[in-house]
Parts: sequence; C-alpha cells; structure tokens
Amino acid sequence: MTTTTIDASPLAATDRCDRCGAQAYVRALLGSSELLFCAHHWHENEARLREIATEIQDETARLTDIPATAAVEER
Repeated sequence: MTTTTIDASPLAATDRCDRCGAQAYVRALLGSSELLFCAHHWHENEARLREIATEIQDETARLTDIPATAAVEER
C-alpha cells in the first residue's frame, strides 16, 4: 500500500495526541477514521502507521523551526 502525505489544514494547539493528550503534530487517516499523534507517539508507531494509513499529515518539522521573532540578531 502506498501512503501519501496530505496538505490539510494545519494542526492547531488544540489538536491533541490520541495516546497522551500532548499537542498533536501528525494526523494519520485510516479510511474514514483520523488519529492524531504527538511527535513521540508518532515516532514510536510510524513504521506500522505508514503501512496502514491512507494519508499522513506530518508537521513534526515545526518542532525544530525557529520563529523569526525568536531569531538571534548577529552583532
């Protein structure tokens, strides 16, 4: 089975991991069902979910992005 990456509406701070309740950064679609995962539970289950999910929205890169307002100015 081929899993595609989707560009759905961005996950918000109110989207919570179905396993632990932390902020979700990944949405996995399994048919008509949707599962949300924090980065930790996504990495723990990624291999199996890639096998069974029909679509995946992975926003874990947001965890390493530095917002422009937080960038350090060079002097």
